[in-house]
Amino acid sequence: MFSSLSRDKKGAVEYINNYKPQTEGQQLRILLHGPVGAGKSSFINSVQSVLKGGMCTLALADNTTHGCFTKQYTTYKIQKDNSETFYPFVFNDIMGLDPQRGVLVDDVKLAFTGHVKEGYVFNPESKLSEGNEFYNKSPTVNDKVHVLVCVVPADTLFSMSDETVQKIRDIRLEASRLGIPQVAVLTKVEEACPEIKRDLKNVYRSINLKDKMEQFSADVGIPMNCIFPVRNYYEEIDLSDDTDALILSALRCIIDYGGDFFNRKTV
Repeated sequence: MFSSLSRDKKGAVEYINNYKPQTEGQQLRILLHGPVGAGKSSFINSVQSVLKGGMCTLALADNTTHGCFTKQYTTYKIQKDNSETFYPFVFNDIMGLDPQRGVLVDDVKLAFTGHVKEGYVFNPESKLSEGNEFYNKSPTVNDKVHVLVCVVPADTLFSMSDETVQKIRDIRLEASRLGIPQVAVLTKVEEACPEIKRDLKNVYRSINLKDKMEQFSADVGIPMNCIFPVRNYYEEIDLSDDTDALILSALRCIIDYGGDFFNRKTV
């Protein structure tokens, strides 16, 4: 399985480039959440880099984990062939799930239903209220979340606090109640296993990584076939086919799941 990451890359690129929503003007909204320092912003940048064929920085990322770097509710579009054309999906990045100072689960739930406006600054002390100028009273279908992506770092997976794991569970339960599909992106796989660091193709052969994925699946309830290991771009100046293939494989499934959900909601 996945013996040739490069072959997987070609098929995924074609699928993503040819993807068109069923409804004209439809925009697939992908919400990323996860612990502080998991690599949510870096994943967005990595997706953009792969699709554009060169290193890009769309979302500001931090190279430390001394607190939540992302503070605002921000939407990221990715340009397609020219400056006036965008892929029909967007990413939303939110404040990390820090046990003390992170985003409130209630705010994530409001984002699901499209009630959080662009630019809202998350407050760890109190949730967004209906009287706030950043509360969207009349969300459209495009404002709502169509797929939830939990981004977690493989290298520190077992040391995640119980509070953070519980937040992930609570967010997942609310998404399930709303019928929103959920996947997980496992970042920093190269830091979690020496054999993967030597050769990224070992990502699907590593028993160590498989154990981590199985434990995470058991902890939060996301099925194994919905957990995707990736290596984000951090300091590289050139793209790698194997890195690209993992990112594209995850993105393809995210679009698939989100598109199915959107289509069910609009028929």
